[in-house]
Amino acid sequence: MTPISWLLHDQALVRTFTVEDADDLAHLVDVNAERLDRWFPWVAVSRQPEGARGFIERSLASETDVEGNGIWVEGSLVGAIGLSVHTAWNGGELGYWLDAGAEGRGLVTRACKLFIDHGFQELGLNRIQIHSAVDNERSRAVAERLGFTQEGVLRRCGRVGGDRYLDLVVYGLLHDEWPRATTR
Repeated sequence: MTPISWLLHDQALVRTFTVEDADDLAHLVDVNAERLDRWFPWVAVSRQPEGARGFIERSLASETDVEGNGIWVEGSLVGAIGLSVHTAWNGGELGYWLDAGAEGRGLVTRACKLFIDHGFQELGLNRIQIHSAVDNERSRAVAERLGFTQEGVLRRCGRVGGDRYLDLVVYGLLHDEWPRATTR
C-alpha cells in the first residue's frame, strides 16, 4: 500500500496509519466501543494496542487495499476509513467510522469523496460499494448523500458480538455514475 495524506479542510486530514498510531487507535476504539460494537465485529480485538497494531500491519502489507487510514482533526485521531479492493471484480468497498464527538461535521462524507475519486480515477475501479446495517442510519445517510444506489439487503449477513447477526444494506456506485451521482 502506498501511504496517503489527503487534506479534508485546513484542520482535518486523512492519512495512512503507522504502527506508532496503534495506541491512539486502540484508545479511540475503546472509548467508542459501546457504540461501535453494535455495528462492527472487530471492536473487541481492536480495543487493545496489539489488536490495533495487527490491523495496521496487515493494512500496510496489502498490495491492493487502501485500508488502515485515520481521520485526524487538529492532530487528534477522530476516526478511520478505508477502501478494500477486490481485484477479481475490479471493485472496492468503503468502510468508515467516527468518534461520537466528531460526527455531524461532514468529515466522513468528504473523506469518502476522496476515496471514491481515488478508486475510480487512480485505481480504475468499475464499482465501489458500501455495506451498512439496516438500522445504522448515520452510515446509510453517508451512502445516500454520496449518490450510491441501494441495491438490496443481505439478510443476517453481518456478524457482531459473537452470535448476533445484522441485515446489511448494499449500496453501489459505478464508475460512470460518478461524479454525476452527487453534487460535489
